[in-house]
Amino acid sequence: MIKKLILPISLLIAITVSGQKKNDKDAIIDVAERLRLAMISGDKTSLEALILPELTYGHSGGHIDDAAEFVDKLVTKKSDFVTIDITNQNINIIGNTAIVRHHFYATTADLGKTPGDVTLDILLVWAKVKNDWKLLARQAVKSEKKK
Repeated sequence: MIKKLILPISLLIAITVSGQKKNDKDAIIDVAERLRLAMISGDKTSLEALILPELTYGHSGGHIDDAAEFVDKLVTKKSDFVTIDITNQNINIIGNTAIVRHHFYATTADLGKTPGDVTLDILLVWAKVKNDWKLLARQAVKSEKKK
């Protein structure tokens, strides 16, 4: 009797685990898109809903913002993204951590600066808190060309 139950239970567990990974990947795709849109809009509430207070946000030039600086720069338009195009996104989920890499091309209109273009490669680290994915870390490096 027990032997007859082992196979169905094993299959059920495998399907459940597989489904969780797929759902997590879909959730990461969604939260990354919401971050992209929030960075363009500069909406404080949207930005704060997507990040952890411990956020470390590394710029390609070496400066590192904390959570408050990250939000403030976007809200005040000190960093103003007019467009953001993300390509070549790769998602790797390990437990409650997701590592996302993508190519980032943006047009900017930063306060007090000439409009410009930014071409970067980005590493994002998302942490699952309860059922929500929150941005814990971001690091940008300069990229040679749009991919």
